[in-house]
Amino acid sequence: MSRLDPKYRSTLAEVSMPETPLILLTLDHPGLPEPVRVVNNTEELTSNGKRYIAFPFNVTLPDDFENRLPRARIEISNVGRDIMYWLETSNGGAGSTATFDQVLPSDPDNIVYSVTMSLFNITADNMMISAELGYENLFAKAAVQMSYRPTNSPGLF
Repeated sequence: MSRLDPKYRSTLAEVSMPETPLILLTLDHPGLPEPVRVVNNTEELTSNGKRYIAFPFNVTLPDDFENRLPRARIEISNVGRDIMYWLETSNGGAGSTATFDQVLPSDPDNIVYSVTMSLFNITADNMMISAELGYENLFAKAAVQMSYRPTNSPGLF
């Protein structure tokens, strides 16, 4: 059973969509006074009382491959130096999260898809800022800080 809104599902299923879903992007970091909110559109949008500024960006939404954590990718235009200044002062954006919300323009308060991911591997040049998004692999982390092995604790063996 699908959890998607029936109106949204029917819009996606049509050959000629009556309206294109919009992606709302919220970038958050402990060093920011308030999150950055942008919409991939030509005009700004208000959703659930929050204003999203029109700003061009490209996003590849999370994939769903077996035996692999979901990954996404985002590319933001580096037109104004504001984002670049934030990256330089925040240690490369360490600890940042990105939330993608998808809405229909006719009903911007109804979020039909939402995902929050951490930013990794942020790269920037004069024209574009790119980042990978994903989740930290908690299963690959050690459960304890030190494991007793013959190499580090020979007296026990």
